[in-house]
This record gives sequence, C-alpha cells and structure tokens, in this order.
Amino acid sequence: MQSQEKTYMPISGYLGLFTNVVILATAISLLALTKNPIWALLFLAWIIMIPGFFYVNPNGSRVLVLFGKYIGTVKDNGFYWVNPFYAKKRISLRARNFDSERIKVNDSIGNPIMISVILVWRVKDTFSAAFEVDDYENFVRVQTDAAVRKLAGTYPYDNFDDEQAEVTLRSGIKEVNEDLEKELDERLAIAGIEILEARIGYLAYAQEIASAMLRRQQATAIVAARHKIVEGAVSMVEMALEQLKEKDVIDLDEERKAAMVSNLMVVLCADKDVSPVVNSGTLNH
Repeated sequence: MQSQEKTYMPISGYLGLFTNVVILATAISLLALTKNPIWALLFLAWIIMIPGFFYVNPNGSRVLVLFGKYIGTVKDNGFYWVNPFYAKKRISLRARNFDSERIKVNDSIGNPIMISVILVWRVKDTFSAAFEVDDYENFVRVQTDAAVRKLAGTYPYDNFDDEQAEVTLRSGIKEVNEDLEKELDERLAIAGIEILEARIGYLAYAQEIASAMLRRQQATAIVAARHKIVEGAVSMVEMALEQLKEKDVIDLDEERKAAMVSNLMVVLCADKDVSPVVNSGTLNH
C-alpha cells in the first residue's frame, strides 16, 4: 500500500515569536501615540498567532490538519510556527513494548494452552496511524490478540500427540516467532505500524491439564532413559561375549550364555544396586 504521508516544513518558531513580539509592541505604541482604537485589532492578530506555536521532540511528530484536510507531517525536532488554525496531532515515532495478556487458546490438536507475546513496534506512517484506524494503539492490542490465537491454532504445543509435526510451539521457537512477526506485520500495515520484534513471552499448558501433561512428560523422559540404558546394556553384553570367545577364557554353551546374558542385563538395567551372590561350587551346581 502506497504511503500518503507528506513531509511538511513549517516556519521557525523563533521567527514567528519575533514577529509576534513586533506586532504586540507596534499595537501598544500606536495606541499610545494615536489613541485610535482601530489599532486594537493588532492585539487580535497577536492573540490569533499564539496557537500556531508548537515544538517536536526527538523521535516525535505532529500531523497537521486544516478543517479536515491533511496538510502534512512535521518530523524534524525543533520549535515551529504554523497557521494557527491547523490542528496538530502528536504521534510518537519511538519504539514501544507491548506485553500481551496471557490468554487461553487451543493448539492445533485441541489442547488448551496459555500463551502471551512480547511485541516491539513503532509508527512508520503517520498518515495511516492518524486516519486509517480509529485508535492505532488499541488496534495494535486487538490485532496482536487475534494473531496469537491464529498462531496457537496453527501449531501443536509439542509432538506427543502429533509425532509427524516437525515444528511445535515449544521446540520451533525460531520458526514460530518468524511466522508471528510476519502475521503481525501484515495485520498492522494498514495502520502504518512497523514490527521490530515479535516473540512468544509465555507458553504453558492450561491449568486443568497441566498436571496430567507434566506426568506424561515425565513418563516419556523415563521411557527414553530406559531405552538408552537397555541399548547400552545390550552393547556391553555383546562385547563381553565376544571378548570371552576371542580370548578363549571359557567355553559356554547356549544355556550358560543365556544365563549370563540374563544376569548381566539385570545388573546393568536395574534401577537399584544389585546384591551379588557368590557361587562356591562349580558352574553346574
């Protein structure tokens, strides 16, 4: 969308102030010398000029409007004077932070989650911010809420229920934040808003399922750990049997190999210390 913003260069406020003082001094002098009340009109001109003075702070702006007609935007900081009948709307160009409220939404597979975002934004187009939307600050809040709800419904919280999901809200932070920033940029462009950064600030399961999901995560972690332990134990048993065979330490038949494998697996995979039993007899007794 093409910007309709126009840069306006007003008269220096110091020049306007000097002119205003000259008019006041002239009015007083002429009234005192001529006693003619017609010179009182200069006082009226002096009073009318006063509302035309304004200043612009660094990273600030003033949008000028004359009876409904857009005149332009003053962005250069300083002290100025313009037509006193101009309406001067102040719009800050500084970067702002917006930390949204935590809202409850459903992810792509229906799990209720709590989510919030942190947004860094600023006004880029003062015309759009002033005239395309009613209240651009409230517009940012409402559209951010809508974008968060859409984002949460696009991805699963994690891949417990959707193992095919490569990107999730919990693990795909970079991709999710990029999509959020793109979505907000498209939504807020109409108001002349530039998105500097958008990221998830808070993410968790909703309270009603949080404890159940925590137990599920713990169970998954335990299963994964057990899988690693068993995998390592099998490798160790295999290595032990191969070395016994290569070094010809002892000749074991299949039954004794099975017993040895069983004992080693119990020792290696047990979650508690194993109590050793000493065999004082032969291998057969």
